[in-house]
Amino acid sequence: MTTVPYQQDPAKTRRSPLSGRRLQLRHGEGDKRHLTSLQGLSALSLDALSSVAYGPEAAALVLAGAGAAAVALTLPITIAIAVLLLILVFSYRQVIAAHPDGGGSYGVAKAELGRRAGLLAAAALVVDYVLTIAVSLAAAAANLASAFPVLRPYLVETCLAGVLLLTVINLFGVSDSARFLMLPMSLFVVSVLGVVAVGLARSGPAATVGTTEQIVATEALTVMLILRAFSSGCSSLTGIEAIANGVPMFRKPRVKRAQHTELMLGALLATMLIGLAVLIRRDHVVPREGVTILAQLVAGSYGTGWAFYGTNIVVALGLGLAANTSFGGLPVLLSLLAKDRRLPSLFALRTERPVYRYGVAVAGLLAAILLIAVDGDPQRLIPMFAIGVFIGFTMSQGGMVKHWHRLRPPRWRRDMLLNGTGALLTCVAALVLLVSKFTEGAWAVAIVIPLLILLFARIERYYGEVAAELEIGAVPARPARPPAADRPGKKIIIPVGGIDAATQRSVSAAMALGGEIVLVSVCFTEESRRALHEAWDRWDPGVPLEVIVNPARTVIHPLLDYIRQVDESGSWTVVLIPILEPRHFRYRFLHNQRGLLLAAALRERSDVVVCLLPFHLRP
Repeated sequence: MTTVPYQQDPAKTRRSPLSGRRLQLRHGEGDKRHLTSLQGLSALSLDALSSVAYGPEAAALVLAGAGAAAVALTLPITIAIAVLLLILVFSYRQVIAAHPDGGGSYGVAKAELGRRAGLLAAAALVVDYVLTIAVSLAAAAANLASAFPVLRPYLVETCLAGVLLLTVINLFGVSDSARFLMLPMSLFVVSVLGVVAVGLARSGPAATVGTTEQIVATEALTVMLILRAFSSGCSSLTGIEAIANGVPMFRKPRVKRAQHTELMLGALLATMLIGLAVLIRRDHVVPREGVTILAQLVAGSYGTGWAFYGTNIVVALGLGLAANTSFGGLPVLLSLLAKDRRLPSLFALRTERPVYRYGVAVAGLLAAILLIAVDGDPQRLIPMFAIGVFIGFTMSQGGMVKHWHRLRPPRWRRDMLLNGTGALLTCVAALVLLVSKFTEGAWAVAIVIPLLILLFARIERYYGEVAAELEIGAVPARPARPPAADRPGKKIIIPVGGIDAATQRSVSAAMALGGEIVLVSVCFTEESRRALHEAWDRWDPGVPLEVIVNPARTVIHPLLDYIRQVDESGSWTVVLIPILEPRHFRYRFLHNQRGLLLAAALRERSDVVVCLLPFHLRP
């Protein structure tokens, strides 16, 4: 068995600390594709920061049911939300340290609470990420229409244009989009803080916008109403988990950078939320037809001149780009689920950007369908939105409680109390929202999350059955070479991903064909190369194996380069590609199509003989 490092541009290589070989740079080394703390704030926190545009409004709309005077309670409710925000921020700093590989709620629940809890957290996160895109873009369109009423009939079209734009941007890589998002994020924060500062400096609002509505109390100001307002206002907390999900995206030291970013996010978000709530209470701002509450606050601070229009455009832009959090976090989550065999393996495939392109495409498609279904109305999405968020929060905090109780490090009781408090508060918020908003759209989440759990479990079971049939992890019987079967001048290359029953069948078929046989595999890390080497030594089939180490995590191009080099040596080259044939056509999407892609590339770019060897899974 030999190892062949995959070499590209020498200027883009590093020296391996294990072998001393020159290896291609990982993303984030040399070309600095990973994120700094400020870039991480831009790429992963704009969703949370921009939620100030719809979180306080969601609480005010609930309170308005008890009359205009009840809207003043937005301030104490917002202070309570800010306290919960601080608890969650410090808790997620602990999550980042305990689970630096990312995954957030899913990683914590899977590791600490078991398989079923992990499936629930994953389903809630998928719902959360998709709704983040939809809510952010719907809120952006609504805020833009507040300044430019001509856009009100085209809210859905505006949202869909934003989905398309962000999908294209993210196909070029999250770190590239982070640099693109840095300026809009800065402008958004400065604009909102400016509204707060200028508004507080004035003795009263400079102007009012929107059509005055007669607010009639339709229900009493009860504890349940206040809890509903608190739960709705907690939509301002969405997105604070994204940093914990995306720890691998940061530059080293990743944990410290991610923790600093989480603190910056908490401080900025709490300041903006409380500042806007103070203005709502002091200026007696109530919901008006045709405008958002944030647009009213902008008019109250700046009047209706150029600053009003400019600020609303910046806010709308920040809201639209906030959806980028999901385009960065959802593909990573889907890749983790794919590696755990709970989603099709194609979601784990990554391009050299690096981009999980299938995850990006699915995020954009699902958000577009959802926006069309609700006609671009953000208030129809928020009840669904917050439930998934709070389920994820609860699973994460509950998992950390078990983590501290199990390890019991210094000050573990204090940390367990912090996480336990967060778990209790977010669980109460989720239950209140589910009950009070069930008929307003929350029922959809109550259906979708169990269906996603069922899907994950079914895919996991299917992959388990395939692994058992392929005898993955077992040592296959050694193939027997027929006597006098070798033919000089012919070389048979077999690309494989590991050692299993399909690999054994491929070697036996190659021996029957005769010729010099060599197996070739692509590994992404030195650890996986060593594991394959040990498994190969245990099997010892009597044929050589060459391993290409490619940290860029691509397979087709290294195999193409290797096969073309062998073919140029003058041998009659045959490439024997094992292909898994699932029991039913509907299972085909669960298997990546690297074999077929390699065959197509070889036919187009070389003169080798390509043979496909089907391995039919049992019906």
